[in-house]
Amino acid sequence: MAERQRRSPRQARAGATVDAILEAALQLLEAEGPARFNTNRIAERAGVSIGTLYQYFGGRQDILGALAERRAAAVRDHIAATVIAQPTLGSVRTIVRALMASFQGEPETRRAMMDALIERGGEGALLAHHQAFLAAIEGRAKLSVELTPETAFVLTHAAIGLLRAAAAEPGLGLDPQALEDELVRLMESYISALAERQGRGG
Repeated sequence: MAERQRRSPRQARAGATVDAILEAALQLLEAEGPARFNTNRIAERAGVSIGTLYQYFGGRQDILGALAERRAAAVRDHIAATVIAQPTLGSVRTIVRALMASFQGEPETRRAMMDALIERGGEGALLAHHQAFLAAIEGRAKLSVELTPETAFVLTHAAIGLLRAAAAEPGLGLDPQALEDELVRLMESYISALAERQGRGG
């Protein structure tokens, strides 16, 4: 690795500090929810001073946004790897489960993280992940159907849109396994319809 590509000790320490803050924030958020989520308690749990925390983050919402961004990126990369490894209908359930895992947690926590993600990246936040996903699989995935920008948009946004709605409406009492089954049915049906249409040359 070239010298300029190596991370300096200072950069390494900074990266470790950011990781510690985000890990502490996630633990606090999952344990106690958004109500008690504040920078003082995050700094205390991370073992850093409040001044150090503010060197890297602008405040509570900034930390929430960074957490949401990391989770979204991890899920996106996992799905891209799945599509590359299993470019058939068999990968659909794996993809749906990965998406559902990104929406796990208490309703208040899920809403807080989603709101922070949108606040951080605007309405283009999902578009950025959509484009990054397509770039990750381009030339590497041998898909059973040909994806146009329109069909890729439908596939990547349909399940996400429904899961966002489910997170926003916890009073519906949706059963996670039944919801997973229905989302798999939806995506498989759409992919099958695409394959049939493309097989006819339509």
